[in-house]
Amino acid sequence: MTAATPPGSGTGTVVVLGATSPLGEMIVRRFHSEGRQLVLADRDVEAVDVLVQALGSGDGVLRGVRADPSRNDDVVDLLDIAVAHAGPVEVVVNAAELIDVRGLMEITPAELDRVMAYNANGAFLVCQVFGAYFAERGYGRIVSIASNAGQGARTIAGGHYAVSKAAVIATTRLFAAELAGRNVTVNAVSPGPLDLPHTRALIGAEAIDRFEDALPVKRLGDPGFIAEIVHLLSSPAAASVTGACWDVTGGLVRN
Repeated sequence: MTAATPPGSGTGTVVVLGATSPLGEMIVRRFHSEGRQLVLADRDVEAVDVLVQALGSGDGVLRGVRADPSRNDDVVDLLDIAVAHAGPVEVVVNAAELIDVRGLMEITPAELDRVMAYNANGAFLVCQVFGAYFAERGYGRIVSIASNAGQGARTIAGGHYAVSKAAVIATTRLFAAELAGRNVTVNAVSPGPLDLPHTRALIGAEAIDRFEDALPVKRLGDPGFIAEIVHLLSSPAAASVTGACWDVTGGLVRN
C-alpha cells in the first residue's frame, strides 16, 4: 500500500471501469503517462491482466480487478481493493458500457434490461458508492462516458443504448447537485462517433466514407482527445465544473 496523500493533491489513485475498451485504454494510458496509481476494472479479467502486463507498473501501483458496474457488491469491492492496494482514491472514471445494435422495434425486454443494467444502473452505482467515499474524504472527481445518443442525436447504436446514456447524463447531474458542497465534482463526456475499431465495424468498410461525409465536421472524433478531456475534468483545477456534460459530437445536434 502506498503512503497516504492529502485529499485534492492530484496524485491519489485513479480507478477506471471499462478499462480494456479502446476508449477506456486510452484514458488509462493518459493517467499512466504521469505515473498515477491506477486500478483497472472490467468484466473481462483476462483482458485486464493483459493490459496491466502491457503497461507495467512504472512509478505507480497498477492493479487489475474484475468488476461489473451493474453489481453493487462488485463496485463496493472495487473501491475497497483500490484503497487497500493503491491508496486513497481521488478519481473514478466510468467508461464501462454495452453497445447492442438493434432496430428500435426489435429490442426485447431481456436486451433492454441487460443494457440498462450495465450502462444506467452501473453509472448510478458508481456515483453512489464512490460519491459517498469521496464526500467522507472531502474531495473527489467522478467522470462518466455518456454519448450524443443520450441527447437525442442520430446514433448507429440501439435505442436502448441511447436511453441508457440519457440516464447516465441525468445521474451525473443529480449526483453533482448532491455532492457539490463536499468538494466532489461529477461530470460526463458525451462523444459522437469516434475513430475506434468497433465504430468502423458497426458502420462497415464500404460505408465509412459516406458516413464521415455526412458528419458536419466530415471526420470521426479523436478518442485521444476524449481521454484528454477526462483527464482535465479529473484534475483539482476543475473544481468549478460539476454537473456538466461536455459534448464532443462532431457537430451532430439533437433531432
